[in-house]
Amino acid sequence: MQKIKRAGLGLLLALSGWPLLLARLPDADWRYYGGDQGSSQYSALDQINKGNVNSLEVAWTYDISDGEDNRGIKCNPLIIDGILYGVTTMKNPFAIDARTGLEKWVLDLSQFPETGRPSSIRGMNYWENGDDKRLLYVYGRYLYAINATTGRLIEGFGEGGRIHFSTGIVSEGSENRVSLSTPGVVYGDLLIVGSTVSERLPAAPGDIRAFNVITGELVWIFHTIPRPGEFGYETWPEGAYKEVGGANSWGGMSLDPDRGIVYVPTGSPTYDFYGANRIGTNLFGNCLLALDAKTGRRIWHYQLVHHDLWDRDISSPPNLITVHHDGRDIDAVAQVTKQGYVYLFNRETGEPLFEIEEIPVPASVLPGEVAWPTQPIPKKPPPFARQGFGPDDVTDLSPEATAYVTAEMKKYKGAPFTPPDTEGILLAPGITGGANWSGAAFDQSSGLLYVSSNDFPWLVKLIDTHEPDEPLLSEPVTGKSLYMNFCAGCHGESGQGMEYVPSIEGLKDRSSMDQVVDVIVKGRGLMPPSAALNEDQVKAISSYILEIDVAENAFVDLSGNVEKSESVLRYTHRGYQVFRDQEGYPASKRPWSTVTAIDMNKGEIKWQVPLGEYEELVERGITQTGTTISGGLITTGGGLVFIGATRSDQKFRAFDKDTGQTLWELKLNGSVHNVPATYAIDGKQYLVFAVTGMPGKGFKDHFMALKLPARAINP
Repeated sequence: MQKIKRAGLGLLLALSGWPLLLARLPDADWRYYGGDQGSSQYSALDQINKGNVNSLEVAWTYDISDGEDNRGIKCNPLIIDGILYGVTTMKNPFAIDARTGLEKWVLDLSQFPETGRPSSIRGMNYWENGDDKRLLYVYGRYLYAINATTGRLIEGFGEGGRIHFSTGIVSEGSENRVSLSTPGVVYGDLLIVGSTVSERLPAAPGDIRAFNVITGELVWIFHTIPRPGEFGYETWPEGAYKEVGGANSWGGMSLDPDRGIVYVPTGSPTYDFYGANRIGTNLFGNCLLALDAKTGRRIWHYQLVHHDLWDRDISSPPNLITVHHDGRDIDAVAQVTKQGYVYLFNRETGEPLFEIEEIPVPASVLPGEVAWPTQPIPKKPPPFARQGFGPDDVTDLSPEATAYVTAEMKKYKGAPFTPPDTEGILLAPGITGGANWSGAAFDQSSGLLYVSSNDFPWLVKLIDTHEPDEPLLSEPVTGKSLYMNFCAGCHGESGQGMEYVPSIEGLKDRSSMDQVVDVIVKGRGLMPPSAALNEDQVKAISSYILEIDVAENAFVDLSGNVEKSESVLRYTHRGYQVFRDQEGYPASKRPWSTVTAIDMNKGEIKWQVPLGEYEELVERGITQTGTTISGGLITTGGGLVFIGATRSDQKFRAFDKDTGQTLWELKLNGSVHNVPATYAIDGKQYLVFAVTGMPGKGFKDHFMALKLPARAINP
């Protein structure tokens, strides 16, 4: 909940003849990631409202450009006691005056030894006890405790202000690939966190952990891949916890402090698209977990995808809400998903509040794979994104596009939950959802849940990386096979690049062996460091990349010094690829992204509108298309839903939260990829978000705050 400061200021101002509008709006913080501990992404502030939103003007901007990172600024800032905390382009923490944008401090965490490459930071945690005020967040390999007043590390936390973030996780070869993108929650003196781990083997397990905020000591751990004797162990092959990673909570979590329950969504086990090494339902992958925040004890769980083969991570914090069902109010937890569904549960018992049915789904065709025969589908609310891809979903952008997509789609399967294979499947919603990390917003007064969603298919196609006479599971031994296992999933089979991933074709003409090795080892941009590869393997991949069109037998053969291992699977995927028409637009009917309002009392969609446009299509008279989106929304007591998220048109928008009508939009010189925040200081409401400049355009990343001019504030 927001921290509200109240005093006798209103009476004093009234007696002195000052305007009452300042007294009407008490100071209000944005103290938590997502606004409050229940991840509502809601503020009761109403000074900015439907009647005056089009009068918003820039209050201040703060330049955060301290390097080049093409992942975009995704940080939902914290605003506490007049100070705004966020991160720079290179993910260094800062504090500024939330009234003016004037800098108080910046801390360069890259200066500390072995800190590693930072994740795409979406926020941080705050804790205070009297004058002891701390920021806690993970930068690279370490969890840092930072004095929120001075910007210095807190010496008594761990070793000199930090602890290695793999603490408590035992996973040979992957300890340096445990990081965190989305903050956890603070319960008393405990920081409860998930993790970001490799999506390829070897990968660390996604254990949920609690650390003491004051000392950094590990207090409890919950194994998401159960150990012998633990609940769920039988849903995996024997000893799977030694080999399989993932089942991690990377999208954030929510806390009910009164009940002492933390609600934890988890992702898929590793590997995402082929699970021959993990036959079974795989608890607690793809689950919503309710844990005792004090001890880590499991209270209840519900698995939303069995034996995930589609990268259907539960990728956003659940919303803690209250709904009116069967004549009574029920405290509930709502979880939006990549597959375009909302699941609703009783917060205490885990009982579904709308019926969930186990639906038969297609079987596997690949050797060694056994897809689970059913998947849990809620009967209400209806999905907010299309399910599967068939003839009725084909684009009507132009006759040429319709003909092209109709011919192409015949090569692939498009039914929901079809297991990936070497022929290819069309996954709809795609890898990025449906809903994704930015989550949903909830307005308790109306019972409406607001969610932004992508709505177009992706092509998922697997590659057999082994020769027919090789065993099912074995370690690749050539530069090509190593590339196919570790690199093709992002860069493509021939290095052509994929969605958000640059091409490496022709790299031999512009890079040296040392340069390529350095990037593979250390990572760059979206690419993580390759802790799973040894020196010879890195050199073999580099040789293959730099001579990508020469015969395979010209590459380094590592068969003499690489041990066979069951940690590398036979199949890898061809790369992350949106299924597109001949012009490069999504292959499905419009809209390609939406904002949806869902009545959680009735389980019905109230309205749904497109989000974003392609300017070149607008020039052709084609509007309201929706675009590829990345970023989140908030809703307010002023009757508004605010969101950026559209890279293509670089606009920030306000929708009428009752109807979905666009009331205002602001054209920017960059795009907004974070969840915005709103707060009030000195009787003024501010709206703040991060603006990411386009690479190569010379535009600096910055945070921007908006407010109303005095003339537009309703007395």
